[in-house]
Amino acid sequence: MSTGGSDRRVVDGRFELVGRLGGGGMGVVWRAHDLALHRDVAVKEVRPPDPDLAEYDPEGARLLRERVLREARALARVHHPHVVTIHHIVDGGDATYPWIVMELVEGGSLQDRLDRGTLTPAEAARLGRDLLSALRAAHAVGIEHRDVKPANVLLRPDGRPVLTDFGIAAVRESVGLTATGAVIGSPDFMAPERVSGKDGGPAADLWSLAMLLYVAVEGHHPLRRGSTLATLAAVLGEDVPAPRRAGPLTPLLTSLLVRDPQGRPDAGQVDRMLAELTDGPAPRTDADTPADGARTSYPLAPPVPGSPATGPTPAHVTAAPGPRRPRRARTAALAAAAAALTGVLVWTLLPDGSGGKDGTAAPRGTASGSIGTTASADASPSASPVDTTDDAVDLLSADGLRKAVAKLTDAMGGSKVDSLAVYGEYAIATGPVPGRPKLYDRYIYRGADVAVKFGPGGTISPGTVPVDMNDFAWDAVPALLTKAARTLGIPDPTNRYLLVSPASTTFDSDPTMSVYLSDEYGSAYLKATARGEVIETYPRDDG
Repeated sequence: MSTGGSDRRVVDGRFELVGRLGGGGMGVVWRAHDLALHRDVAVKEVRPPDPDLAEYDPEGARLLRERVLREARALARVHHPHVVTIHHIVDGGDATYPWIVMELVEGGSLQDRLDRGTLTPAEAARLGRDLLSALRAAHAVGIEHRDVKPANVLLRPDGRPVLTDFGIAAVRESVGLTATGAVIGSPDFMAPERVSGKDGGPAADLWSLAMLLYVAVEGHHPLRRGSTLATLAAVLGEDVPAPRRAGPLTPLLTSLLVRDPQGRPDAGQVDRMLAELTDGPAPRTDADTPADGARTSYPLAPPVPGSPATGPTPAHVTAAPGPRRPRRARTAALAAAAAALTGVLVWTLLPDGSGGKDGTAAPRGTASGSIGTTASADASPSASPVDTTDDAVDLLSADGLRKAVAKLTDAMGGSKVDSLAVYGEYAIATGPVPGRPKLYDRYIYRGADVAVKFGPGGTISPGTVPVDMNDFAWDAVPALLTKAARTLGIPDPTNRYLLVSPASTTFDSDPTMSVYLSDEYGSAYLKATARGEVIETYPRDDG
């Protein structure tokens, strides 16, 4: 980058930076002036979440740079009114990160719009069809967005949406560039299969789109919890509650927000469903091309408070699965949980279970639905990391917790962790790598004789202060679970787990442990000190 003066920053001798527009985990976006073509543009300065990445992981830094360049070049092939246009790429060579020059969209983001109020179902359907057409255009050239959320949807002055920030997209042709195991994205909008470390595919983008529409009409996220780790557990282990304000959009949302990607309608079906909501019923075929989304009006005007739109349910979706199942209907285990790591959000799979013999929902270790588990070569060679023995110790008992801590300590060579999650049959911890305090390794204990290293490691989040597992009052956990069942109104949970959070200098917080309970109608949790004293209660909304 050149500077043309002490107060003037010019990229590639051509793009003068005018002001910062925003930033995130993968870089900073600037408003800039193109000195050659005399127009304003947006310039993304790609940065890794950890500024020291090149120092301690030069190969990771090189892969990041190569991935960004490949994805930017692939995205430049997409010409679509609802996909941000790539004008130029500035590549300074090895040991640098690229700058991506894009069209400047002046109308703010969808998140800005939603901060002012929800959308009506009709407005959301028009928005959804436009964004769907953008995703189909990207999927056609091998690009999956992987981070569809309101902040990544920009609005033109006339209200038409533009999908942006494909910087973390996965290009199918460059699968080898993501071999580190890192999955980047926003946990509350990621599909369950992506949270669990699987590739996902276009169906995962459709989940994210449906979740965006759900939030747009309901005004809240149904699975967002008090921490990133709890949100990930909810995405993997809980059903999405039925929307209350979606009106005729409800069948579409309930058909897309299912864990099994094979059970979701494909993009063509979704487009036809949205078309009936926006244009009225019309004959369509599977050969239909993606809608170009051009509209003569797209106001996205704030709705009248308290007046959700209603309308008839389209005939072709009347057989969509119902939003709820009766309590105790689920009898097999679901995969759940994950550990939040670094600013790039590297996820790990944690187990979940339900249907314990004693009614307390201790996990059985069998999987149902499409959410599976993936073990690394360091883990057991079995197809699933679940131990299916009936006499396995309950790790949520006081004795089970002490045993898990002892086994994990032996495997890690120390008792300090930056995350710990315990289910009835599993305990998964991440702890600092000896001699490399910015990195962590991941270990799993299943009630066997030893804990083992499990899956890829990663980078510890800045500000995290690893905590000693021996500093926690494990004898207090059974009482916390009993109290949670009584005070949270979940007497027969289908899922129970414990999350340990370390201290943080970033948030000026002390170590805590939280017990989570959920059933078919939602989840809630108690947060306690390391000594087991309850400090906060997060009941679900039963209203």
